[in-house]
Amino acid sequence: MAGDANAAVLPVMLDITLMVVLPLLAAYLIGSLPTGYLVARLRRGIDIRQVGSRNMGAMNVFYQVGFRWGLLVLSVDIGKGAAAVALVRFMGVPLAVELLGGAAVVLGHSFPVFLKFRGGKGGATTIGVLAYLMPWGIPVFLAIFGLLLGITRFPTLSYSLAFVGFPFIAWLVYGRLAYVIFAVLLLVLPGAKYVPRILEMRTRSGGWRHFFMRRGLKDRF
Repeated sequence: MAGDANAAVLPVMLDITLMVVLPLLAAYLIGSLPTGYLVARLRRGIDIRQVGSRNMGAMNVFYQVGFRWGLLVLSVDIGKGAAAVALVRFMGVPLAVELLGGAAVVLGHSFPVFLKFRGGKGGATTIGVLAYLMPWGIPVFLAIFGLLLGITRFPTLSYSLAFVGFPFIAWLVYGRLAYVIFAVLLLVLPGAKYVPRILEMRTRSGGWRHFFMRRGLKDRF
């Protein structure tokens, strides 16, 4: 009897491993690739997490290393998000696991195993995930980003608020409640990690008005 029970359990465990554990682990490891850290180390010999905004993201690399290197980091970090979800989908998993893979790649960027779990906020990687799942959200995202950037001259705030478009695209264009819920929940992690930085910048700027309305793109705190 015990032998029969074990024989029945093993295939189930194997299916769970192949359909859940391996896809999520792969997505997490893709997210853990510390692009900003590597670029800053190789180009300037600095730990990008110790300078500027102390974030391992493209915007900090733009300011601390250079425009083209920041653009490289932005492209790779967006690509990580899209590639992870594409890989998980290719493995033929259910939609729920595919969406969890999107969350796993963002977690990998924010808490990379290769850097003792001290990573970035995950904004660019989140863009990659949502853009792959809902490509019609890309023009909406860019339009909102461009409009807000022209008003505030605050790139990080502009692209953060532009994420608001994805849940509406999920609802109005794709008509998938799972995508709506996922888009909202996925924004919680980068949003929560950015709160301390927002409070710090508000203090340094001297008030909310200057925090929201910058004098120029190089106006940083």
